[in-house]
Amino acid sequence: MSAEQFAVISLSGGMDSTSLVLHYLSKQYNVTAISFNYGQKHVIEIERAKSFVQFLKDSNIHIQHEIADLTSAMELFKSSLISKNEEIPTGHYEESQMKSTVVPNRNAIFSSIVFGKALSIAQEHKASVKIGLGVHSGDHAIYPDCRPEFYDAISHAFFIGNWDSERVTFDLPYLHGDKTTILQDAIDSCKLLKLEFDEVFKRTITSYEPDGEGRSSGKTGSDIERILAFHSIGRQDPIDYQSSWEEVLQHALQVEAKFLDEKYKSTLTDLEYYVTRKSGTERPFTGLLLTEKRDGTFTCKCCDHPLFDSNSKFDSGCGWPSFHTELEQANIVRIEDLSHGMIRIEVRCPKCDAHLGHVFNDGPREFGGERYCINSVSMNFESKEDNS
Repeated sequence: MSAEQFAVISLSGGMDSTSLVLHYLSKQYNVTAISFNYGQKHVIEIERAKSFVQFLKDSNIHIQHEIADLTSAMELFKSSLISKNEEIPTGHYEESQMKSTVVPNRNAIFSSIVFGKALSIAQEHKASVKIGLGVHSGDHAIYPDCRPEFYDAISHAFFIGNWDSERVTFDLPYLHGDKTTILQDAIDSCKLLKLEFDEVFKRTITSYEPDGEGRSSGKTGSDIERILAFHSIGRQDPIDYQSSWEEVLQHALQVEAKFLDEKYKSTLTDLEYYVTRKSGTERPFTGLLLTEKRDGTFTCKCCDHPLFDSNSKFDSGCGWPSFHTELEQANIVRIEDLSHGMIRIEVRCPKCDAHLGHVFNDGPREFGGERYCINSVSMNFESKEDNS
């Protein structure tokens, strides 16, 4: 490393900010972490942050850790996250009732303090400093102060309001990712730092409503999102829950399924919902994408996951769009289908489990001999001409 690199991070004690610390440490940054006590009901997260920092120290990895007490100031604000007389809602992370957990101007306040610390480090060392923030796409719907527009605006305000501000920049590496991609990044960072992943994350907490023993409830929106993320990477969450892992996982999957079903009912047409969510089939020769010949990409109707390139589309005469090869990153799921007295292989979206169609062994031999027979209403089409 030719020159010292500095990063300042808001360390809550949750999985996102903990992953962020690992992210910068793995890139050989000098890390300063600031934890905030703002009267949050889950103030145990600060103890978890301390435990994580001590674990790093015991592993011969040192960071500077500061704790800022904002309790008296934040008592002026209203939020179920800090108000003793208001209950934390349960349910899916993106449901409207979760807006009660928003603490007014919280990230603006945190960012202001973090920026001040970063600027002080920059002036002391005459170096550039990054402010690392763990906000991600899953936050955008409920928390306005986690959106790119917010950080564009606030960084501009800080830039014009301070001397030497050109030395400090906001860095949001997870902005367009989600909890799953954050955990995947943490796995990579742990390997580089030679740290045991479970030993790190058992020292974190995400629940807005832990019990007196510090066990997560498994029912608040933040719990649901975390549980589903660990499930998506094929791991059991190493923290303690008030119920068994099997029970909290089953509950999270049920909450997710209910939320998505209601979402799809409101955003899809009756036919799109019938085909993608109920494994139906559109009538042959009726789909709008059957005769689509432009260059582009076919994506999942429900989640925009890339499925096929137009180069793999061919006219099979079957009445539905046909493809001989899926995109390398598609990872389409195959399931044996014994319905209607036949043995077929159903294909589903790996990201949202939408029914796409079936795959048969009567495709072009020069491309492997398979034919993906896909419902037109199961897909969107993104034309290269429109994006040029």
